[in-house]
Amino acid sequence: MSFLRTTALLMLLATLAGCETVSSFFEMGDDEDPQQPAELMDIENQLDVRKLWSVGVGDGQGDGLYKLQPIIDDDIIYVAAAEGEVRAINRRDGSTIWKQELELGLSGGVGHYEDSLFLGGSDGLVMRLDASSGETLWMSEVSGEVLAAPQSNGRVVVVQSYDGRLYGFDYETGERMWRYDSNLPVLTIRGTSTPILDGGVVYAGFATGRVLAFDALDGTIRWEARVAIPQGRSEIERIVDVDGTMALAGTELYVASYQGRIAALDTRTGRKLWQRNVSSFYGVSQGFGNVYITEEGGTITAFLRNGQGVRWEQPALAWRALSRPIPVSSYLAVVDFEGYLHLLSQVDGEFLARIRPDSDGVRADMLADGTILYVYSNGGKLIAYDIRPRS
Repeated sequence: MSFLRTTALLMLLATLAGCETVSSFFEMGDDEDPQQPAELMDIENQLDVRKLWSVGVGDGQGDGLYKLQPIIDDDIIYVAAAEGEVRAINRRDGSTIWKQELELGLSGGVGHYEDSLFLGGSDGLVMRLDASSGETLWMSEVSGEVLAAPQSNGRVVVVQSYDGRLYGFDYETGERMWRYDSNLPVLTIRGTSTPILDGGVVYAGFATGRVLAFDALDGTIRWEARVAIPQGRSEIERIVDVDGTMALAGTELYVASYQGRIAALDTRTGRKLWQRNVSSFYGVSQGFGNVYITEEGGTITAFLRNGQGVRWEQPALAWRALSRPIPVSSYLAVVDFEGYLHLLSQVDGEFLARIRPDSDGVRADMLADGTILYVYSNGGKLIAYDIRPRS
């Protein structure tokens, strides 16, 4: 087994206890691994990557393989740690505006809408916080662990739980408005994609390999699209989770599944505009007329947004458990399992620079604003870098 496949499958949850297939997998030794992570080749740094500031945030992602995601609102970054610490940080200088210590474990966040933040707890709690102080405004319960940031449009708060359910809660009171139950497969990768709330429509991906569009107020289904079809004899071979971050651009929704496809969907109808066979669980991003994805084997691929094929591929980081690619200025940023940050050209995939923010690695999607890249490491370091061409 490759390192990346090992990393992914270590996050599997067997909803049927004692699954023999999974237990046998864990008994494999390294000497049976035919594919090792690629060794890093020396590159010529062509960019000036300057650290602006760094701040520690609790225990970061903790020990639960979480993916707590910071979010930017104007000059503030909101960030949370698994042990319950939540901070509002000035993104210009890294100073703390406020800090709250919630007495519960956090597993999903941070969602944001105007004056409110939204977090999910490892014990099935959902909460709304005041964005100006971190004070808890309300708390509600769902039936399972919340592994993605709740989303809101000011009328409803949408929450996806690990047990395959999607909820709508009243923004003001936290009262449950509706619930959707998907049919959870026997095995899933540990994670859920973050729902996208656009106006009055919610787009959500599920472990069944499907993406659904819901009416945000009452939870009725507007359309359903199948991104991947389970294939193979074993339950592991049939995993087709849509777990990675989806990307919305106008009326096009880009989504990828594990052991399935990357697809562009028309948000009005769910019709597939184009699709390609691919396996990924980190999600997609878009920029420069491209749709970017990190494939299971570690190849970074830039698909043309118009569906006309591949613009470029970069296979040099094979099996290094890469993060979701993030466009920053005219570059593309990815982090590998050893915590190395790689910067590539969005034009042709050429390596332009490499630094190492934190050896603990990075699961959370990086944030970009202009030439500034924000990296939140698994160990709890939130770091801001300014990235420019060398003069």
